[in-house]
Amino acid sequence: MKLTMLESGVIQTTCGLHISNSLRRLKLGDKSVTSSNASRSVYLTNFLNGTPNWYKTTIILFLIVNPILFHTVGPFITGWILIVQFIFTLAMALKAYPLAPGGLLAIEAVAIGMTSPTTVYHEIVLNFPVILLLMFMVAGIYFMKGLLLLLFTKVLINVRSKIILSLIFSLMAAFLSAFLDALTVTAVIIAVAVGFYGIYHKVASGKSLNDADDIADDTGIQEINREKLEQFKAFLRSLMMHGAVGTALGGVCTIVGEPQNLLIAERASWEFIEFFVRMAPVTLPVLVVGLITCVLVEKFKILGYGAKIPREVLNVLIEFDNQEEAKRTPQDKGKLVIQGIAGIWLIVALGLHLAEVGIIGLSVIIFITAFNGVIKEHDIGYAFTEALPFTALLVVFFAIVAVIQDQNLFSGIIHYGLALDGVEQIGLFYVANGLLSAISDNVFVATVYINELAKALSEGIITRDQFDLLAVAVNTGTNIPSVATPNGQAAFLFLLTSAIAPLIQLSYGRMVLMALPYTITMAITGLIAVTLWLPPMTSSLYEKGLIKHHEASEIGGHGDNSTEDRH
Repeated sequence: MKLTMLESGVIQTTCGLHISNSLRRLKLGDKSVTSSNASRSVYLTNFLNGTPNWYKTTIILFLIVNPILFHTVGPFITGWILIVQFIFTLAMALKAYPLAPGGLLAIEAVAIGMTSPTTVYHEIVLNFPVILLLMFMVAGIYFMKGLLLLLFTKVLINVRSKIILSLIFSLMAAFLSAFLDALTVTAVIIAVAVGFYGIYHKVASGKSLNDADDIADDTGIQEINREKLEQFKAFLRSLMMHGAVGTALGGVCTIVGEPQNLLIAERASWEFIEFFVRMAPVTLPVLVVGLITCVLVEKFKILGYGAKIPREVLNVLIEFDNQEEAKRTPQDKGKLVIQGIAGIWLIVALGLHLAEVGIIGLSVIIFITAFNGVIKEHDIGYAFTEALPFTALLVVFFAIVAVIQDQNLFSGIIHYGLALDGVEQIGLFYVANGLLSAISDNVFVATVYINELAKALSEGIITRDQFDLLAVAVNTGTNIPSVATPNGQAAFLFLLTSAIAPLIQLSYGRMVLMALPYTITMAITGLIAVTLWLPPMTSSLYEKGLIKHHEASEIGGHGDNSTEDRH
């Protein structure tokens, strides 16, 4: 049948419309697919943004395989895999702060049933004094920074001998860390270094002290000053390392020096003085050896130590200090006096154990802010920014510890260690804690081990006196050998990620290398002390009445770590 011209036109128009609509749908479909792909790309980009793709992929892989492993190989093996994964996030702290990746692993562990929210909450409540310490003590010391900054500045300006200067820096860091907080002391040392570096950087660039300057840009450095600047960088590197090691030397001695110290003290029911006395057979010999190491590495210029401050740089710093001294008003001096009084109160209150450590820290905040006129919420709130990220991470630690408790992951290792005799047993706990702390985090390791020891005590596997000796081994093991890497010591990691590190070329590898002499001498001394000197000296301390025997029932958390009543 023949079609008319009109019918043919209608058919062509209809076909054209169908084709046009089809093409339009295809284009819209392409746009939809493109939009969907772009959306996925945005989420992947935002996930742990700033980290390498291999790191993102690794964390995603962990999150995918853990539920599968939990339902196939069982919770025990999956629990051990989770610990390895969590240690990986700690070891990669320079790629991403462990709170986000480690927190995701912890949340998933609770979600799939490896532990329960009740157990996590129990661990948090059990260690609440440590959270108080981080919240209030660190913030309290923040308000004393002015006085601490002045002390370190005067020492650096007035002491000419590099060996004596290094010793004083290390001793000051040790003493202040023992009574204050290692992170804050490190922050003060960093502030001194950044300030002095910036001052000379201006002069080396041909600018006056009042001119603006980008201290991260060395392109403007005059050629005649370049060598002096490099020598000044080497000088600051060695001082930073001496100061950081000093915080470890002093931090191990008292309950406030490091977060895990208070955690262990609370479990063992030790107060400030008893903690110091029990640790002394190990910590005091290590302190002496650490200071001797400080002298030797400076004298023989070992592994980057021994650099002296150029005279031209020192003259510039002295001139700047004189200008700052002239500008200091009576009001400024009054604020320093108030900070000094608060420091004395802090030492007395801690020594007499007048209140929980965190409450004493809160009293310091109230006293200084009131008498120094810090009355704005923003100014007070800034003091908490240093401590709260680590406080949040500590809660994540407790979630992983809850998994360890519920799945009895460390029971076999602990029982093996407890089956050994005398010094072998103490030595094993010291070494195990030291190695794990060096590659992960000393607070996490101490939390795990002290909980397992408390559990062994509650089950009658060890005596109370044996628990006390092993608690000393755990504390010194997590504090002393952990100087080997920035992962082990929070102060070291803080220094590595600070503003001063790239300026003075203090990389991860260089920190490990410069810490090596200290790691060897201090770790070996600690091992000798816990195995040969600790048991007999502890017996002597009992006989002299300097410490007392405790009952098993005095363990913090009532000595019961079982989880049956928590579900």
